[in-house]
Amino acid sequence: MHELMTVKETAEYLRIPLPTVYYLVQRGQLPAIQIGGRWRIKRETLDRDVLRKGEEGQPTVLVVDDDPALQDMFKIFLKKAGFSRVVVGTGKEARTVLAKQKFDLMFLDLNLPDTTGAEVYEDAKQFQPDLPIAIITGFPDSQILDRILNSGPVTVLRKPLKLEQLDQTIRIFGHKGTPEPRKPVRVKAPIQADEDED
Repeated sequence: MHELMTVKETAEYLRIPLPTVYYLVQRGQLPAIQIGGRWRIKRETLDRDVLRKGEEGQPTVLVVDDDPALQDMFKIFLKKAGFSRVVVGTGKEARTVLAKQKFDLMFLDLNLPDTTGAEVYEDAKQFQPDLPIAIITGFPDSQILDRILNSGPVTVLRKPLKLEQLDQTIRIFGHKGTPEPRKPVRVKAPIQADEDED
């Protein structure tokens, strides 16, 4: 297979539907470049950054949420925190990536356009039983959440999400958070002594 793959070759390589590859490329989640108006995906970068085939990789987080604003917030926050990230918007996409790679942490919305968060949660635990999962919801009293809570304790984040919540959550799961902002250092000007005249 060539170093630069077509979108079709990438779909076959990742074993995911062609429209999903286009979706991920357009969202900047696959390492792609345009040549002559057509997308090409660099296999080496895909293996290293997305599939984590490199020996030393960043911790990888899967975010499953269909809200574009939240997806953008996660991308910026996780990049700043030093995580490799895969952000998808449906349960089907989540199952596809869970079948292909291991994750260090997962953020999961309860309400998805094609399924419930509880079903994706159960699938995730089948693929990777020890995967830490943080549930995102605007409805903490829902039956969907109750179904997840019946399987054991879980971290629940209430919407609207704040960056501090995300930072605290990744620290709870044993990862470094975002770097602390540098505080300006004040330097006092040296006091100049008057020179004695002879």
